[in-house]
Amino acid sequence: LCTGQVPSLSYQELKDLKTANVLHIDVRERWEIDKFGKIPKSINIPLGELVEALQMDPMEFKEQYNQKMPAKSDPVVFSCLAGTRSKQALGFAMSLGFS
Repeated sequence: LCTGQVPSLSYQELKDLKTANVLHIDVRERWEIDKFGKIPKSINIPLGELVEALQMDPMEFKEQYNQKMPAKSDPVVFSCLAGTRSKQALGFAMSLGFS
């Protein structure tokens, strides 16, 4: 798991953050979610779709992912299976102006 301020989080730390309305984006592929399961209260945006998703119109984002689009200042956590893709996701988000 990867966030801007904290490079990695434990599952318990993520659970604690979720009580503060942190958006959790799982960047694994859909087949991985099917095979390994979904983390509760996360939304799945595969890494290959992330840049496009973070630039969507907020109404389109809500329609596509059933979740309010995060503002560039909103807390967001990315996760994947091993951490590599979540770090890439963080880099993509930061390059788009997310803090």
